[in-house]
Amino acid sequence: MKYAELLEQVRDAITVRRVYGEPYESGGAVIIPAASVGGGGGGGGGSDADGNSGGEGAGFGVGAKPVGAYVLHDGRLTWHPAVDVNEIVATVGKVLIAGILAFALTRLRKRGA
Repeated sequence: MKYAELLEQVRDAITVRRVYGEPYESGGAVIIPAASVGGGGGGGGGSDADGNSGGEGAGFGVGAKPVGAYVLHDGRLTWHPAVDVNEIVATVGKVLIAGILAFALTRLRKRGA
């Protein structure tokens, strides 16, 4: 695969169509899902010291995460953010660990004083 072909595929993969899904209707409302999309890639090529054997390679990756949806109902457009329960649980866990460590350090300092 040549670099131009790869770049064309990357451009097709990271488009507004990936950020905003196809609108659909439900219960008299039009819903437009939205996502955060990002990607990256790289490539290179070369030959041996004599200039005989050559090679090239490239790759890329794309990731997406839902962030919410726009809802059009009765002429009003509203934003409804997605709730990432895993992120909430991870944040609560980090806060608890920080609190436990702070408490333990305070107790150790009091014993040493």
